[in-house]
Amino acid sequence: MRILHLVTAFPRAPDDVIVPWLVELLKRLQVAGHEVEVFTSSYRGAPDQVMNGIPVRRFRYFPRRWERLTHEEAAPDRMRRALLYRVMAVCFVVAGMVAAWRLCRRQRYDVIHVHWPFPLALFGWAAQRARPAALVTTFYGVELRWVKTAMPFLSGFLKWAARRSDRVVAISSYTADEVRELVQVPIEVIPYTTSLPTPAPRAGHRTAGAPLTVLFVGRLVERKGVGHLVDAASRLLPSVDVRLVIVGDGPERARIEARIREQGLDGRIVVRGRVSEAELQAAYAAADAFVLPAVVDRRGDTEGLGVVLLEAMNHRVPVIASAIGGITDIVEDGVSGLLVPPGDATALAAALERLARAPDLSVSLGDAGYRRLHERFSWEAITRRWVEVYNAAVARQR
Repeated sequence: MRILHLVTAFPRAPDDVIVPWLVELLKRLQVAGHEVEVFTSSYRGAPDQVMNGIPVRRFRYFPRRWERLTHEEAAPDRMRRALLYRVMAVCFVVAGMVAAWRLCRRQRYDVIHVHWPFPLALFGWAAQRARPAALVTTFYGVELRWVKTAMPFLSGFLKWAARRSDRVVAISSYTADEVRELVQVPIEVIPYTTSLPTPAPRAGHRTAGAPLTVLFVGRLVERKGVGHLVDAASRLLPSVDVRLVIVGDGPERARIEARIREQGLDGRIVVRGRVSEAELQAAYAAADAFVLPAVVDRRGDTEGLGVVLLEAMNHRVPVIASAIGGITDIVEDGVSGLLVPPGDATALAAALERLARAPDLSVSLGDAGYRRLHERFSWEAITRRWVEVYNAAVARQR
């Protein structure tokens, strides 16, 4: 089967961290005997290339000097900052449609897979106009929230995108429910996952009197809710000796660091920024708990899934997360982790204190999380489900 994936952005170099889960899926589809290609935008004139063994076809949409609407930052965030980026977005859509049409006039694909249908459903439409193919559309949730909160007049566009697809897929039950609020179509729920390196040896159970080492990993943006985690660490003191390690960078970093200073937590909380893969694995191995304190941000966006939770589970680290978005597909409260209300620093502090005072609970949650990861979120299971979706979509076209 030959499958063309339409995406907004794709790695420009082997060490580029964009959509690593999609890169892994495409590699596994290749191993399963399928031909996969990627159609995506250029970045500052970047040409077609082969990345990680995957052919990548890039379309140009603006002069090289300014061609940076995507890849380094979400396009809607750039568009809010300057008129130039709003003009660029129009060029992006028009150039992408033309390039997709031209590509599919030259090449034949069995499946066109649209990721992020706003606005890439237009690319899928153009590709099908050039040459018939089965159409699969994946909703990640963020596009639904952007339209719902900022551009409700475009809800009809997303309905159209879903209805014309041979198969509609959502990455979580939460996102599937959001699609159903918009349009009644059959929906498959297929999460994405992460590569699972052999975990670094755990440092061992926390000894009596040792600080509780709490880890957060992720981009420092509003929807991650890291400020609430800082507040929770402050509430834990002095009853629990806690050390918080924050791995990641982003636009909220300065605010978070200011919050740490204001609360006098400089010696307790460290913001490490981006780290190497080896350092990241060592951070997981050293953690006593992992926290994802997600919230709904001002745009109405939240966690579509929460893949960092899976990375922590792979190390048998007990996880605490907000009961929001796709997180609830991963964490069974009290079984494979603990769930707390989003934005509630007091509840988050209480959950951390519960782990600190119950080492047996920490062990059982970590073990259950590891089992759930490998039973429900293995690459073998996810790849098999995608192949089933593609086969069903092609069968519908015949």
